[in-house]
Amino acid sequence: MKAVTWQGRRKVSVETVPDPVLREPTDVIVRITSSGLCGSDLHLYEVLGPFLDPGDVLGHEPMGVVEEVGAEVRRLRPGDRVVVPFNVSCGTCAMCARGLHSQCETTQVHAYGTGAALFGYTKLYGQVPGGQAEYLRVPFGDTLPIPVPEGPPDDRFVYLSDVLPTAWQAVEYAEVPPGGSLAVLGLGPIGDMAARIALLRGAELVVGIDPVADRRHRAAARGVQVLDPSDAELVDRVRDLTGGRGPDAVIDAVGMEAHGAPVARGLHTMVAHLPDALARGMMRRYGVDRLAALHLAIELVRRGGTVSLAGVYGGAADPMPMLVMFDKQLRFHMGQANVLRWVDDLLPLLTDADPLGVDDFATHRVPLAEAPEAYEMFQAKRDGVVKVLFKP
Repeated sequence: MKAVTWQGRRKVSVETVPDPVLREPTDVIVRITSSGLCGSDLHLYEVLGPFLDPGDVLGHEPMGVVEEVGAEVRRLRPGDRVVVPFNVSCGTCAMCARGLHSQCETTQVHAYGTGAALFGYTKLYGQVPGGQAEYLRVPFGDTLPIPVPEGPPDDRFVYLSDVLPTAWQAVEYAEVPPGGSLAVLGLGPIGDMAARIALLRGAELVVGIDPVADRRHRAAARGVQVLDPSDAELVDRVRDLTGGRGPDAVIDAVGMEAHGAPVARGLHTMVAHLPDALARGMMRRYGVDRLAALHLAIELVRRGGTVSLAGVYGGAADPMPMLVMFDKQLRFHMGQANVLRWVDDLLPLLTDADPLGVDDFATHRVPLAEAPEAYEMFQAKRDGVVKVLFKP
C-alpha cells in the first residue's frame, strides 16, 4: 500500500509499505477514505525526529471502511464505516473506565514513561503505524473504532478522530462560566474549532489571537473577536474587552512551536542535528519548548482564572513564571484529548444543521501522493491553509 512516511527533519515521502495484517483476534483492518494533517504532525516534521525512524508511517486522524475483522470482533463487520480515535485505548481498563483514554493502562508506553500509545506518533507513544495511508490495522475492534452512519461525506465525521474531541476537551477544561469570556491563542484547526465550540456552549466573548490574517478572518466570520499578536498593545486590548480583568480562561492551542521564542528555536535546531541517541537523552532531560504562547496565556488570563493547554508541549526543563502563576492563583488543566470520552457529546452536533461548520472546515483536500507538498504548505501557513484532508 501507499503511505506517508517520515524520512528526516522537514522531509516526508509517500512510499510503498507492507499492507497491515491482523495480528490479534480483536484487530480490524480499515481501508482509509480520509485522513487529516494535524498541527501535532508538524512537531514530528520539525522537532521530534530523534524519536522517529525513517519509514515510520505518520498520521492519527483517519476514517474509512472496515475491510477485515479478527475472529473475536463482534461489533463490526466488513463494510462498516468507522472513525479511528488517535488514542490507542482498550476501553476497558481502569483509566479508560474513568474517561482517561489517553492514559490507557493497556497501551501505556513504559519504556518512555508515557501514556497511551498513539497512532503515527513516535517511539514516545509506541511507534504505532499511522493513518496517512491506504490501510490501517486498528486494535480493540469492539471498543476503539467509532461507527458512523452512511450517507454524509467524510468531512462530517472525520474530525471525531482528533479535532473535535481535542477542541471540546480544551473548552471543557477551560471552565468558562455561563456568559463568560475566553481567549484562544492560535487559530489553527484546534483553536478555530475550540472558539466555535465555546460560542456554541454559551461564552459571551471569545477572543482569537493568531498572526495569520486568513485565519483571523475565518474566525471573525463565525463571531470571534480577533487580534494580531504582533500588536504592541495586545494585552491592553484584551483587558479592555474584558472589563480590565482579562478573560476568565485562556486556551493555548499553539504548543511547543510558538512564534517569538528564538532561543528555544535555536536549541531545537541544534538538537535536530545531533545523533539520535544523544538528542533523545537531551530532550528527555533538558528539553525546552518555545513558550511564548503559554507565557502570554498566563499574562492574559484574569486572576483566579484557568489556562487550558490543548497545544502539545514536550519540554522536560521548561522555565515557568511560578511567581506570577502562584500570585494570580491560576488553575491549569491539560493533557492529550480522551477521544472516546467526548463522542457522545459530539455526535448530536454532527447533523445536517452543522452548527460547528464541519462540512466546510477543511481548506484543502489533496491526494495522498501530494503529502510532501501539503506538509510544507501547512508548516509555512501558506495558501490560506487551516485544515488538510488526505484522500488516499
